[in-house]
Amino acid sequence: MDKHTNQLETDLHTLMQAAASRRQMLRWMSVGGAATLLGCGGGSDASTATSTSSSTGTNTNTGTTTGTTSTSPASCSIIPEETAGPYPGDGTNSNGISIANALALSGIVRSDIRSSIAGASGVAAGVPLTIKLQLVNTRSSCASLAGYAIYLWHCDRDGNYSMYSSGVTAENYLRGVQETDSSGNVSFTTIFPGCYAGRIPHVHFEVYPSSSKISSANNKLKTSQFTFPMATLNEAYQATGYSNSVRNLSQITYATDNVFSDGTSLQMVNVTGNATLGYVVTLTVGISV
Repeated sequence: MDKHTNQLETDLHTLMQAAASRRQMLRWMSVGGAATLLGCGGGSDASTATSTSSSTGTNTNTGTTTGTTSTSPASCSIIPEETAGPYPGDGTNSNGISIANALALSGIVRSDIRSSIAGASGVAAGVPLTIKLQLVNTRSSCASLAGYAIYLWHCDRDGNYSMYSSGVTAENYLRGVQETDSSGNVSFTTIFPGCYAGRIPHVHFEVYPSSSKISSANNKLKTSQFTFPMATLNEAYQATGYSNSVRNLSQITYATDNVFSDGTSLQMVNVTGNATLGYVVTLTVGISV
């Protein structure tokens, strides 16, 4: 009897030790598993947060901005020098009546360029467009250039230029100046330009050392142009008011355009949005100063 009792006690003790060991092992597994999960999840969340905070764009379904960026690009090149064309409005030529100089107008330093200013009352209609440019220095590791002035202009949806074209010589809409912020950024609110015969749709701009230097075109540092992807052009011109642009666009290509025939890699904007809600386009503009 005592022998059986002792054996039973021994067996019970062994079972209890085994159970305790099993519980301890489960605890270790649980802690280790949780640590592993926390490590993966934390890394993923941190990566996502970093990506989100540095992204830029507009949700093409809602038109809402998804983020902004103020960092300079890792690499950049000097944007090509291009002609200002016959309709610069910077005081360098005449519109057939007088010297056309939008830069001398009160209120020309502005972000929204859809309306005329200085006593003129015209408003340019068309698909909404936001243009965002970042000015960087190619001689200084693409550092942002703050305090510079960018004068920007383009035609309306009918292909006419304010201050020059018949019927709109008294208007000065779709022309404006913005000074770059601490990150080299400027933003213009405008309308999508039309396509007139003989040219791929484009936007002109000049870069000045500051807004106080725009009084003379002799002070400009760079004159250039940029354009839009063909898919965006085809989509935008399905909107009301752009029927002439559809025809004109069908008769021109980047290769046959007198400005972009040598390439568009540094002058092609990135695009988000659509013709219903409007577009947001971005471009890094490299200059050497």
